Amino acid sequence: MKFFMAGLDTETNTFSPIPTGRQSFEQLLIAYGDATQRQLNCCSAQLATWKQMADARGWTAVESLCAVAEPGGITSRAVYEEFRERIIADLKAADTVDFVILALHGAMVADGYDDVEGDLLSHIRRVVGPDLPIGVELDLHAHLTPLMLDKATAIVTYKEYPHVDIEICAAQLFELVADTVAGKVRPKMAMFDCRMLGTFRTQDQPLREFVERMKAMEGADGILSVSFVHGFPWGDVADVGAKMLVIADGDQRKAATVAAALGEEIWSKRAALTPVFKSIDEALDRACAAAEGPIVLADVSDNAGGGAPGDSTFILQRILERGIDNVISALYWDPVAVRFCQEAGEGARLKLRVGGKVGATSGQPLDLDVTVRRIASGITQRFGFVPISIGDAVWVSTGNVNLILNTHRTQVFHPEFMVALGLDPSQFKIIVVKSLNHFHAAFAPLAKDIIHVDAPGALKRDFGTRPYAKAARSLWPAVDDPFADTQLHD
Repeated sequence: MKFFMAGLDTETNTFSPIPTGRQSFEQLLIAYGDATQRQLNCCSAQLATWKQMADARGWTAVESLCAVAEPGGITSRAVYEEFRERIIADLKAADTVDFVILALHGAMVADGYDDVEGDLLSHIRRVVGPDLPIGVELDLHAHLTPLMLDKATAIVTYKEYPHVDIEICAAQLFELVADTVAGKVRPKMAMFDCRMLGTFRTQDQPLREFVERMKAMEGADGILSVSFVHGFPWGDVADVGAKMLVIADGDQRKAATVAAALGEEIWSKRAALTPVFKSIDEALDRACAAAEGPIVLADVSDNAGGGAPGDSTFILQRILERGIDNVISALYWDPVAVRFCQEAGEGARLKLRVGGKVGATSGQPLDLDVTVRRIASGITQRFGFVPISIGDAVWVSTGNVNLILNTHRTQVFHPEFMVALGLDPSQFKIIVVKSLNHFHAAFAPLAKDIIHVDAPGALKRDFGTRPYAKAARSLWPAVDDPFADTQLHD
């Protein structure tokens, strides 16, 4: 058995001021057929899973491009087209293959291509013909489109957020596609449009129970796979919004029926699924009143993992204005400030302008008197089991407010980078992390309380008023009942 695999992964915030070009991909990964031989990341780990499963069977894996960039703004047209043509050229060079399997994101937008994944799948389908199985793994923050469904044989998404199951879902997809090639199953996909915009936490009820039920359904009563596609609400594209995707064995009607039932359940629980957020001062009041720490405050609106700059100062400014201390706040993407600290050296005291550099959603830069406590490079933090570089980093303090500044734009995943810089996060009353939810897996065991803060920023949760120019249908919460003109409530 011989198969072809490739990966292309970035999440596009079409409202972000940060362009995504070649350098953005080079900073994380551009691998031309050898990604599985390098340090793995969230995308190449899927390819590594497939290669390991193939090796165990004595199958041949033809590995093509794997390119990954930190979420940001729209990808340049030339970069996407170059990547697409490389994948297509490698596929043609591979000659006859038994199936194709891809690690994609699902919310990538390039200049001229609102549905990158659908476009890529269309080009691949033209090469392999109408019948060859094509399997696709997507992030659950995807824009699931009719074109993707038409061109792929089987699509699965991660079920967990934080994404602790990427490799698990990759293995399940491989088995599903392998069984399809062997004639053991005939995947039939169906999607239900939940017509909702939002972000959802799988660790919280009632979604936790729903996810466990999804998992239990797979492999029973002809259901091969169930995916709740949360959608990525900061993408202004036609198919933005939450969807339910079900794959049944040879039964399109069953897939559609189950998808509709589960999707209607998600819709009915929309209020309960909507996470609770606090204002900056509400969060600081609760943290200061706590008997003991650490209290983790999530700066969700400045999450680099959603395309935000990672340099906003709104929460930090209030901490300083209120005279709150015993604080760690991280990560601030500020290569200029890092450079100045490197030049000054450890132990130096200097006036440093921090943050507020990218645009209006970053807030005002803060001019601080700081002491450079530690300078380091090569530090990583784990996302699952995969180490993610934070680039060069410095720990500076102003009073007893401690900031970590770095050069590789990334969200906070794990406290180990704090430890590597000489900080013990367990000894601080307040820890502010620039992350929406991925931090939860590693910080929850440490935290006495976790508060999600709805501060100003690039990922402001204004889904009811944000100007979506391209959305092809009405969506909640902008419209109370977007199903009013459909058959759902008849």
